[in-house]
Amino acid sequence: MNTLLEDLLAYAQAGLSEGAPIPSTPAEAALKSAVENLRGAIAESGAVITHDSLPVVRADPSQLARVFQNLLANGIKYRGGKPPLIHVGLARRENEWVFSVSDNGIGFDPQYAERIFAPFKRLHTRQDYAGTGVGLAICRKIIEAHGGRIWAESVPGHGSMFSFTVQPSE
Repeated sequence: MNTLLEDLLAYAQAGLSEGAPIPSTPAEAALKSAVENLRGAIAESGAVITHDSLPVVRADPSQLARVFQNLLANGIKYRGGKPPLIHVGLARRENEWVFSVSDNGIGFDPQYAERIFAPFKRLHTRQDYAGTGVGLAICRKIIEAHGGRIWAESVPGHGSMFSFTVQPSE
C-alpha cells in the first residue's frame, strides 16, 4: 500500500509547474543519476547499461532522470532469465532529440503498446512482476509536459524499445 501511495504522489507531481521555464540539462547527467539510483538492482541482475553520447536538452533534470530511471528499471525487471542488456540511444530528427531505451527482455505484444502508458494498466500479474503500473504513466506525463512524445515497440521474447522526444537546448 505504501508503494502505491508513493507512486500516486509521484504521478501527481510529475510534469512542470505552469509557466515555469524549462532549464537546459545535460542528458548524460540525468542518466547517470538514474543509474546511481538503480545501482542495487543493476548489481543484483547483472545488467549492462550502455549509451550513446548524449546532448544537453530542455528538460527538468530530476524529471528527465525519473524517465530514464523508470525505463531502465523496466528493462531490468522484465528481463526474463538472462542478464539485462540495455542501451540508451540517440537520434536527431528535425528540431528534436529522439532518445531510445532498448533492452533484451521478455518484450510484449505490440497490440498493448499504447495501453501500457495508462495508470494501473499492467500486462502481468503482481505475482509475476512487482509494481503498481504507474511507472510508464509517469514517464508519459513528464515527457508530454515537456512538449515531447513517448512510445514503445516490442517483439515478444526479443526485448522492447521505448522512445521519447525532447527539445534541444538553445
